[in-house]
Amino acid sequence: MTETEKLADLAKNIKAWGETLGFQQVAISKPNLEQASERLLQWLEKGFQGSMQWMGAHGDKRYHIDKLVEKTVRVISVRMDYLTDSNMIAVLKDNNKAYISRYALGRDYHKLIRRRLADLSQKIEAEIMKLELCDLEVFQRPFVDSAPVMEKPIAEQAGLGWIGKNTLLLNDKVGSWFFLGEIYISLELPVDKSDQSNKCGNCRACLKICPTDAFPEPYVLDARRCISYLTIESQDPIPEALRPLMGNRVFGCDDCQIICPWNRYPSTTQEIDFSPRHNLDNADLLTLFEWTEETFERNTQGSPIRRIGYQRWLRNLSVGLGNAPASLDIMAALTKQLDNPSALVREHVQWALNEQQRNHSSAKLWPTEGVKGE
Repeated sequence: MTETEKLADLAKNIKAWGETLGFQQVAISKPNLEQASERLLQWLEKGFQGSMQWMGAHGDKRYHIDKLVEKTVRVISVRMDYLTDSNMIAVLKDNNKAYISRYALGRDYHKLIRRRLADLSQKIEAEIMKLELCDLEVFQRPFVDSAPVMEKPIAEQAGLGWIGKNTLLLNDKVGSWFFLGEIYISLELPVDKSDQSNKCGNCRACLKICPTDAFPEPYVLDARRCISYLTIESQDPIPEALRPLMGNRVFGCDDCQIICPWNRYPSTTQEIDFSPRHNLDNADLLTLFEWTEETFERNTQGSPIRRIGYQRWLRNLSVGLGNAPASLDIMAALTKQLDNPSALVREHVQWALNEQQRNHSSAKLWPTEGVKGE
């Protein structure tokens, strides 16, 4: 067997192993990130990254794969579906419910996918030795939404989808409810051809539905107006003008995914670890707001929600409660937090109390008639 045949056989095995490990798609690319890096630099120049200064860090390691991991010539991209339910719109329409982005309802995907990728790397290493593929040391390293990896452009070139107008990766068979992961490797594996050309067409549904108008133009996201950024990444007070627009979205936002025509028939996951915990897919705002810090720490163990901490959890929920229908129970709960040690919490609690007392909520709700995707 020639080396070319061995590499082709290894690539085939990698995809089979990936499927066994729970990945719904595995593809190999030799990415060219020149255009993607130019778009990123333009985005950074406009300040759309907000406080995420790490987006401009690490120099050209982000654009040249062999500078991040020595001698890398290929990237193995994987896709893992995570959607578990279909009641998103019902929760969004109920202003007493807390909407939490569907990726965060269960176990933190970073640990789960990283472990699976480590297993895949071990299988690759063992097969390399078995096939006597290379006399030199083979370099490989797995990534899961970590380090300066341009995962969406890389996955796009591998054929896992195309980057849509909402800046997410879309796939014409399964939509966009999935995680990505990568293995950088120094073997010249055969690359996959993409059949996922951009199919957004004239559709602007994702741009129109955004509660805070976070898309200044198609394919460009201003993170400073994005609810996911405001509730997860930002450690600052949420701009007062944006609070009423957030409605009941307290951890992330999925509106631009829900409305996307390619998500009309989404692929659901079989991963038990992604199943909702503590009724987070349908919980009341007030119930979550009344969690003590001890309860928060216990209930978010192993969850991506843990990373924002208890103070920002209360900050986000305060905004949701301020947008909820007037309620004596809500006002009582908010009043109890007026002396919270955190100035950040106190500010948002006071705002919410003012909104409640005025019996006014100007949140942008999910439209009853929907937004046409055609």
